[in-house]
Amino acid sequence: MITISACYEGKVRGVGFRASVLSLAKGFEVTGWVKNLPDGRVELLAAGEKAEVEEFLQGIRESHLAGHIESESVLPTTPGDGLKGFRILD
Repeated sequence: MITISACYEGKVRGVGFRASVLSLAKGFEVTGWVKNLPDGRVELLAAGEKAEVEEFLQGIRESHLAGHIESESVLPTTPGDGLKGFRILD
């Protein structure tokens, strides 16, 4: 199991980015969340088997969201306590 934190920059606000990520997550065995950051970026936390998390991130890169992403940074992070499902945080 791994847990990653990914931040996306670009036109990732006001385009349904979080809802699209939530929808994509349903196709993978990952838990976590996606949320807007005050500086205009979107942050994603995903946990699961390494291959599932990597495929989920690749799915985001290959989706219609790709045109909105100017940069992506992915870092390993500590697992979130009691993550269940995947959701949008306010």
